[in-house]
Amino acid sequence: MRWILLLLLCLGLPARADLDYQLKPRQIAAGTWLLEGSTDNFAKANGGNIVNSGFIVTNSGVLVIDSGPSKRYGEALRRAIAATTDKPVIQLLLTHHHPDHVLGNQAFSDVPIGALAGTTDLLRQQGDAMAENMYRMVGDWMRGTEVVLPTQELKPGLLEVGGHRLRLLSLSGHTGADLAILDENTGVLFAGDLVFYERALTTPNSPGLGVWLKDLDTLQALPWKQIVPGHGPLATDARPFAQMRDYLSWLDGLMRDGASRGDDMAEMIRRPIPERFAGISLTRYELIRSVSHLYPRYERQRLQRLDGL
Repeated sequence: MRWILLLLLCLGLPARADLDYQLKPRQIAAGTWLLEGSTDNFAKANGGNIVNSGFIVTNSGVLVIDSGPSKRYGEALRRAIAATTDKPVIQLLLTHHHPDHVLGNQAFSDVPIGALAGTTDLLRQQGDAMAENMYRMVGDWMRGTEVVLPTQELKPGLLEVGGHRLRLLSLSGHTGADLAILDENTGVLFAGDLVFYERALTTPNSPGLGVWLKDLDTLQALPWKQIVPGHGPLATDARPFAQMRDYLSWLDGLMRDGASRGDDMAEMIRRPIPERFAGISLTRYELIRSVSHLYPRYERQRLQRLDGL
């Protein structure tokens, strides 16, 4: 029996050894590093690493933006930071509560974890269910991962850390509580999931596409030089904003028109996607999800208009 157990153990070791995110920070500005995730969907092949995280090396220490999809990712991020600088991590900021951005929090429990009050509330309400769903989608990558709530409430305004002036913006288009961070020293805008680029946006907590469009106006008006989207490649021009506006406007119009015709959800998810969005990852998948998330609101609005006639 003992040799059978040893054999099973040895057979299991390579699988565990393969669970390596192999994070490679890329410097994008003075003291500023990006870890760019895949634009694919959550899968066991990527361990949920579909997110962009980053860190800023300041005079006082390292400020981290988003902790990733698992405890294992957070630990790998800490190692990547340590391999880049000998300065200590002093702060973690969370852009919003979705699992790919916050389930690495355990690796940062030794420093303040800052978030908007709404983000903390949403993570408290939804965190366990989101973590369970991540376990189902990516399996062993999630071993040992537990939800850790923020410990510090962030307010919009200026946050000065180690010589860096960070402008914190409290917006709401993606989840109802979305933090965007502009480093005024470098012009790097960490937009979180208010900006998706070359990857279809997600809508499970959005208060409305009109709200999101207004948030894009706010972000684009900032004096940014580079945009770090929550998902997708780094950009140095306004193309992410143009793509987001185009996609959001199309999605809003699609559902308005469908509701006015009385189309059901099954009809909506089969609607053709414009050719100009062909290069954007996961458009059909996210259309199906967005219809399930948002279309009932459009149907209710149509009924309200009919009742008011």
